[in-house]
Amino acid sequence: MKVILAGPGAFGIKHLDALKKIGGTEVIAIVGREHKRSEEVAKKYGVPHVFTELGDALALDEADAAILCTPTQMHAAQAIECMQAGKHVEVEIPLADSLADAEDVNRVQKETGLVCMVGHTRRFNPSHQYVHNKIRAGELSIQQMDVQTYFFRRTNTNALGEPRSWTDHLLWHHAAHTVDLFQYQTGEEIVEAHAMQGPKHPQLGIAMDMSIQLKTTGGKILTLSLSFNNNGPLGTFFRYICDNGTYIARYDDLVDGYEKPVDVSKVDVSMNGIELQDREFLAAIREDREPNASVAQVLPCYRVLHQIEQQLES
Repeated sequence: MKVILAGPGAFGIKHLDALKKIGGTEVIAIVGREHKRSEEVAKKYGVPHVFTELGDALALDEADAAILCTPTQMHAAQAIECMQAGKHVEVEIPLADSLADAEDVNRVQKETGLVCMVGHTRRFNPSHQYVHNKIRAGELSIQQMDVQTYFFRRTNTNALGEPRSWTDHLLWHHAAHTVDLFQYQTGEEIVEAHAMQGPKHPQLGIAMDMSIQLKTTGGKILTLSLSFNNNGPLGTFFRYICDNGTYIARYDDLVDGYEKPVDVSKVDVSMNGIELQDREFLAAIREDREPNASVAQVLPCYRVLHQIEQQLES
């Protein structure tokens, strides 16, 4: 499988590291806005081609697929560009920053029949897989999820603390992880959504604090707190309050309600959620099937985000 990687920034590097561990896979091109930086990354990972334009990489006949780790505002258009060039595509979360764009990607996927997967990594983290497997086995039923997504980003910086050329978003990016996971874990439709946001940053133009509440058809509820103002431990922490136990997930790690570690090392072939996500993408291509976190599967999440955005704007 020959893959193009677009966006060799903090998250692109995570994918490059993951792909090195997956057999039968070769990254043949890197696409990045800064050619010198892209060349440095390509040299480190032994990638033969470097481009500044995605279209030039897509013109490589030997390329089977592309992974997009580019700015949010480019995701939908680039995903469509990949599929129209005959390439399978995995686009990092979020799929888009509007429902209309997300629906356009879904339409092109249906027209082309190619694999189009979205990087909703929480579906693949062993911690969340562990809970999901117990739910499917009938051992657990979620009563409530309490989630905190906290960062300290009062300037445009990425996960490595480097300057960013684009602005991140609490709703369309970070809330997308949790909204999708809530639907995925409960297996139910969200029927109520409420949100509040704090003041917008005078330069960035985005809300720096947000609170979201959701309810499913079966009465399961979610409380989600998000902030770019939190000066403390960074990341997202999920508390599953169930009818048969409580679990707290921190990325790939899991503890029970008393902070006792839960062994999730045997849940999947890796403890790295990004690697498991990429393995699913490549397997879906090889097996000619719909992947977990396909664009069609995650589209309900973006409908909810659209509904919340409308509330906040009104």
